[in-house]
Amino acid sequence: MVKRWKVRPENSNWGDFGEDDQIGRLNLITPQCRRMAAREVIEGLAFCLSVPLDLPGGNLLVSNRLPPSRTIANKGGRPFVNFPFCCDNPDWNDIGSDDAVTLFTQYSTQWDALGHIGYEFDADDDGIAEVIYYNGYRGGFDIVGPNAEGGAGARRLGIENMAETCVQGRGVMVDLFSRFGSNRKFVGYDDLMRIMDRDKVVVEQGDMLCIHTGWSTAVVDRKDSLDTHLLHESHSVLDGADERLLQWIDSSGISAIIADNFAVEGFQTSSSDGSTRFPALPLHRRCIVELGIHLGELWLLSPLNSWLRANGRSRFLLTAPPLRLPGSFGSPLTPVATV
Repeated sequence: MVKRWKVRPENSNWGDFGEDDQIGRLNLITPQCRRMAAREVIEGLAFCLSVPLDLPGGNLLVSNRLPPSRTIANKGGRPFVNFPFCCDNPDWNDIGSDDAVTLFTQYSTQWDALGHIGYEFDADDDGIAEVIYYNGYRGGFDIVGPNAEGGAGARRLGIENMAETCVQGRGVMVDLFSRFGSNRKFVGYDDLMRIMDRDKVVVEQGDMLCIHTGWSTAVVDRKDSLDTHLLHESHSVLDGADERLLQWIDSSGISAIIADNFAVEGFQTSSSDGSTRFPALPLHRRCIVELGIHLGELWLLSPLNSWLRANGRSRFLLTAPPLRLPGSFGSPLTPVATV
C-alpha cells in the first residue's frame, strides 16, 4: 500500500492531520489555544489533579495492574540511604539517598497513549480484518509484543509523542456529581447537554474536557476500606454506546477527555443491535482509534471542581504532560490546574 490503509473506518479522521501523524487531536492545541488558556489564570491558585500513585490500592480495580513497588538502590553492597559520598572520595562529606520504583503505567492517575487501544478492521480492503490503531498503524508491526526484536512496545503511537507536545491548554470542567451524586449512572448526550446548559459550560476547539464524577475522591476517602461496589458500580460514567454522544465528541473539537473515574465510560454488557461481538468500550474505540483523542483516567478533580463552582467558573489552565517514556502504552502523571 502507498498508505497504511485503503479504507479508513467510517467515523475516523485518519490522515486529516497527516498520514504519519501520531498525536491526533492534540494538533488542535495551537499556540493561540495556549494563549487563551493562559488568560484563565486570574487568582494564581494551583491544584494538584493526581491521586497518590499507590491508589486505588491492591488490584480489585484491574487484576493485572498492581500498586507501585519501591526498592532502595544499592552501591557497593550497601543500601543507598544516608549513604556517605566519602566511599568514593574521603574528602567528601555529603550524604545521599536513592530509590527505584516499578510502576504499572496505568494503575493510577494516567493518560492512555494512542497505542493503548486497537481493534480488528479491514483497512487494506483485502477481505481480511487486521489489528489496526489510530491513523492505520498496525498490530504486529507498529505495536509489538515481547517476541519482537528489541522487545515489546509501541514503535509508533507511544506516549512519548504526547509528552513532546507538552500537553498544556485550556481545561473545561463538567460536573456530573452535582446532578447524579454517587449513584451509578450511564450519562449520554442528553444528560451531558442538560448539565452543560444548566452550568453555562462552553466548549471550544482544542479544549480538554474534564468530567467530574466524585469517584476518585471517594476512593481517596475510603482508601483503607475499598470494595468492588465502590470501584465498579458507583458514580457516573459516560455511555459510549450513545452514538449522539460520540458524534458530539467529534464535532465539538475537544482535544482530550479526562475523568476522575476508571475508564471514563462504563463497560458495555450487550450490543444495541444484537451483535454477538461488540466493543466493551466503544468510546475508547471512537476516541483513541478513530479520532486520536487521548483519554485521562483516575484524576483527582473534586477540589478544583469545588473551587470553580464557588467562583462561577468552568475553565482553567491545564498542564498535563505524561512521562516521556518511549514505546509506552500509557503513563502516570501529576497534572496541574491553574485558575
